[in-house]
Amino acid sequence: MHPNPLFRSDDRQWLGALIDRVGFGMVFLTTPDGPRVAHMPLLRCGEDRLRFHLARSNALTRHLDGAKALVVVNGPDGYISPRWYDDRATVPTWDYVALELEGRIRQLAYDELEGLLYRSIEENENRLDGEPWTADETPQQLWDKLAGAITGFELAIEQWRPTLKLSQKKTVPERERIAAQLAANGNEPLAAMMREVRS
Repeated sequence: MHPNPLFRSDDRQWLGALIDRVGFGMVFLTTPDGPRVAHMPLLRCGEDRLRFHLARSNALTRHLDGAKALVVVNGPDGYISPRWYDDRATVPTWDYVALELEGRIRQLAYDELEGLLYRSIEENENRLDGEPWTADETPQQLWDKLAGAITGFELAIEQWRPTLKLSQKKTVPERERIAAQLAANGNEPLAAMMREVRS
C-alpha cells in the first residue's frame, strides 16, 4: 500500500466492485520452499470473502489451507508524462490502482468448489455478447476429471489495503488533461478510473 493517505479509500462498496470488475488476482505466501505467488481468477463471496481455485500441482496449493496469505488485485496502471502538467519542471510518475487483501485461507469442499466454478462460468459468460456457454455442455466424465485437478480456496479478508494513485496531487483541470491524454494514447481504462475516482 502506498504510504500517502491521499491515495487510500475506505469505500468497501467501490473496492468490492473493483474486485468484481477485474475478476483476477495473485495470492502470495511464504512456503518452506521460499516465497511463492499464484495467479488466479477470483470471485467475491459476501462482504469479506474471496474464492478462487488453483491447479492441484501448483507450488502453493499444499500450503494454503489454514495459512495467512495476501491476495492482490490490480486495476489499470500507466505512465504519466510531465508534458501533461501545468509545470513541466518536474519528473514523470506512474499512476495505478491496486488492492491488497490479507487474511486466513481455508480449502473448499468439493461441492463448494463446484459452486464456485458454476458461478464463475455464469458471471463471465454473461459479460460476453452472444449465447452463453454452459457447464452442462461438458461431458460429466471430462468435468469430473478437470475439476479433480484443481483445488478451491476461500480467503476470509481481515485487512483491506487499497492504493488508488490517480494524480490526486494535481488540480482538477490537470487531472482532466491527464485523463484525456491517457485516453488519446490508448489507456482508456486508467483514464476512466481517474475520472471515476475524485480527489
